[in-house]
Amino acid sequence: MQNNLPVALQLYSVRDFAEKDLRKTLQKVKEIGYDFVETAGLYGFNPEHFYKELSDSDLKAISAHVPIDELIADTEGTIERYITIGCKYIAIPYLSEGMRPGDKSFNDVLDKIDAIGRICNSKNVVLLYHNHDFEFIKMTDGSYGFDYIYSYIDSKNLKTEIDTCWIKVAGHDPAAYIRKYTGRAPVVHLKDYVGTQTENMYELISSDADEADEMDGMDERKVKADGKFAFRPVGYGLQDFPSILEASLDAGAEYVVVEQDSSEDCTSLEAAAKSRDYLKSLGW
Repeated sequence: MQNNLPVALQLYSVRDFAEKDLRKTLQKVKEIGYDFVETAGLYGFNPEHFYKELSDSDLKAISAHVPIDELIADTEGTIERYITIGCKYIAIPYLSEGMRPGDKSFNDVLDKIDAIGRICNSKNVVLLYHNHDFEFIKMTDGSYGFDYIYSYIDSKNLKTEIDTCWIKVAGHDPAAYIRKYTGRAPVVHLKDYVGTQTENMYELISSDADEADEMDGMDERKVKADGKFAFRPVGYGLQDFPSILEASLDAGAEYVVVEQDSSEDCTSLEAAAKSRDYLKSLGW
C-alpha cells in the first residue's frame, strides 16, 4: 500500500485572492506545494482559458464543486465544461433548505442526483456528494440522512466526498465514516476547526477570508475558541488527521483535498500554506 495520496487545494479556500488575480493565485498555490486543485467555479473565465491558467501554473484540476441547480438546468453542458478543465470528479457541494434530508422533496432531489450521476457515468466522470452536518438527522427508516443518500442511489452513480469537519461537528468519527464507505470514498476533504456546533457556522462558509498578521507557528494549534466555532488550517484544530489520513488510504481514496472556508488568524493563502506544511510534516 502506498504511504500517502496526492494533496489538492479547494480553490474556494483562497477565493478572495483568486477573484482578484487568478494567475498569481494559482502560481502561489503551486509554490506553496500543491500540485492539484479542486475548483468552485471558473472565476469568470471560459473553460479553455481556465484550463490554460492551470496548465501555465503546472496545476491539474481533479474535481469541481458545481451547484445542483446548474447541473439540473444543463446537465450535459455543465459536465462538459468541467471535463474541459480536466476534472475526473464533479461534486454537488451543498443542498439548500427545502432540498435536504427530512424535507418533503428530498427523494425527488435524490432522483435528480441519480439521473445526473448516470449522465456523468456516460462521460467517464464520477459524481460525488459533499456533505455538511445537516445530513445527520434521523430518517423515517432510522438511518441518518447521510447514509440514506447512499442507500437510495446506486454506488455506480454517486460516491462520497466526505468532509471530515462536518462529520465531526455532527458528532461522529471522520475516520470511521471514511472506512464505512471503503470503495466509495475516492476524494476526502481535510478540514479543521475549533469550537462546537453553533448557529452562525454556515455564515462562515461564505464570508471573505480575513487578512491578518501571521500567528506564531505552533502556538496557533493551541488556540481554543471557548465554544465558538471557527475554521482552522489543517493540523491547527481539533481533528485527528493521522487517523483520518490512514483511513483514507484504507478506504481506497485517490486524493485528499484541503479546504478552509474562512480564515480569521491569517490570510487565506497563509492558511493554505500552513495546512500544506503540516501535511508535509506527516510525510504527505
